[in-house]
Amino acid sequence: MPPGPAILFGMGAAMILGMLFALFIAALFLWMAAKLIGIENASIGKAMIAIVGGGILATIVGGIVGAILEPLGPIAAFITSIWVIKAVFDTDWIRAFLAWLLSGIIAVLVMIVLAFLGLFTLGALAVF
Repeated sequence: MPPGPAILFGMGAAMILGMLFALFIAALFLWMAAKLIGIENASIGKAMIAIVGGGILATIVGGIVGAILEPLGPIAAFITSIWVIKAVFDTDWIRAFLAWLLSGIIAVLVMIVLAFLGLFTLGALAVF
């Protein structure tokens, strides 16, 4: 028996809520990193804009550059992502890169602490 429309609607709503939650968490890590780096006008709203805008623009630029010059696609996407952080937070290239790097380090540390506490399993990230 196929699932009914209520189940499909619920699954779609859960997916959208999950994406919004992931966006907020990623923005929270970027905001914390920007504050630690010393970017003065950092806010959660700007971090959300940087995460969404950087993701979309990096995907487009990386895809276009990758279609023309294959090995340079990921490099162009990375530079685009850093540029968006630089533009949104109105900072220099070094601070934008450090904010990007530190946000990744903070995310890994949070995952390790949650795994240590038993609230998150690193095995759940494994792809079969």
